[in-house]
Amino acid sequence: MSYTATAEGFPPSMTSAPRVIALQRALVWLVGASGAIVFIEPSPYELTTLTATVLFFATGLRMRLVFIPLLLLLVSLNIGYSIGAIPFLDKSDVSNWIATSWYMAFTVMFFAMVLSEDTTARLDMLRRGLIVGGVIASVAGIAGYLNLVPGGYDLLTLYGRARGTFKDPNVLGAFLILPALFALQSVVTDKLRKSFRSTIALAIMALAILLAFSRAAWGGLAITSAFMLALMVLTSQSRAQRSRIIVMSVVAVILVMLLIAVLLSFDSIRDMFQQRASFDQSYDEGRFGRFGRHILGADMALDLPFGIGPLQFHNYFPEDTHNSYLNAFMSGGWISGLCYPTLVFITVIFGFRHVFTPVPWQRAYLAIFAAFLGTVGESFIIDTDHWRHFWMMLGAMWGMFAAAQPYKQSYRTSAEPAMMAEGDPRAA
Repeated sequence: MSYTATAEGFPPSMTSAPRVIALQRALVWLVGASGAIVFIEPSPYELTTLTATVLFFATGLRMRLVFIPLLLLLVSLNIGYSIGAIPFLDKSDVSNWIATSWYMAFTVMFFAMVLSEDTTARLDMLRRGLIVGGVIASVAGIAGYLNLVPGGYDLLTLYGRARGTFKDPNVLGAFLILPALFALQSVVTDKLRKSFRSTIALAIMALAILLAFSRAAWGGLAITSAFMLALMVLTSQSRAQRSRIIVMSVVAVILVMLLIAVLLSFDSIRDMFQQRASFDQSYDEGRFGRFGRHILGADMALDLPFGIGPLQFHNYFPEDTHNSYLNAFMSGGWISGLCYPTLVFITVIFGFRHVFTPVPWQRAYLAIFAAFLGTVGESFIIDTDHWRHFWMMLGAMWGMFAAAQPYKQSYRTSAEPAMMAEGDPRAA
């Protein structure tokens, strides 16, 4: 299906089919909400994504030229993984890992194409779905930790840490960062009633992140929140709006600190917090600790053009890589080892270039970019290769890049006369 995109990235030929549009938006919401339930395989996220893909292609979806570099990098990345896996394809865990990697690449393209059209409305539905999913996962984790559900402690916690509807507490905490950022945006910008509802959602997700006892999630939420709020202040169109964001941000910080203080008054929470907050964890230290493995693995990678294959690192070292960039080299050799960081950091560079583009979905963009950037940093200390929400954010970023092009061109056109009047040399 071919058409000329409008400024909203919306297909004019579909404006006469409101039921189709409503169905597509509902599917985006469902995919966002189902992303919170992944402790079984195939998970509801896989099933809803596949269903949405079929229906979107049936009702109208297209490939854009701007996505070709993204597609080539994703294919090359997985070709490298597949070559590295050839000696181990008789092992079910390796073949499943390869199939999952190709599927993650597929979801990237799905989100990129979907969010490049009808961008404002679909992003809003994705935001709503993620918040609902985040609250569901958080309530499950909190209920499991507090043993409020019969048998829930064993199912919804791991090693005394909340994991909710995820297999790992670290992934629960990482997933919750983006919906928490969306809720925080509403708290600091929306009207009182909506802001109050968002405050409740944010408090629930913040509590779940705390009870997941993930140091990366703690730091990630704090850093990405500060980064996103700073960008919101810088891109705000009015002094009153900037003042509100700053004031409400201070209030939110105070409330979070009070919540933490209350929770730390409970002995079990305080003891686990002190244990997890320590920087001298045994698995981080020593020659074969987390960071020691990074150095030794990097040295191996230079001599192994085809890597050692997926899921083979623990055969050489006590634990896995806990570094997605190193894992790309180890699992897929030099092909994947070069393609993975190239894909990630090109997206980051483009992300910064689009921060100040005046688009209707700028608020959602800032939250997704902040959360994506946080995950990029976290990938240096943990394996994020198959985190579904990471690939979702990657695809969403590229979809927004594509949809923003008319706005960037319009912005440049309107800015040139002003620059000429002021004698700005960039207008020459």
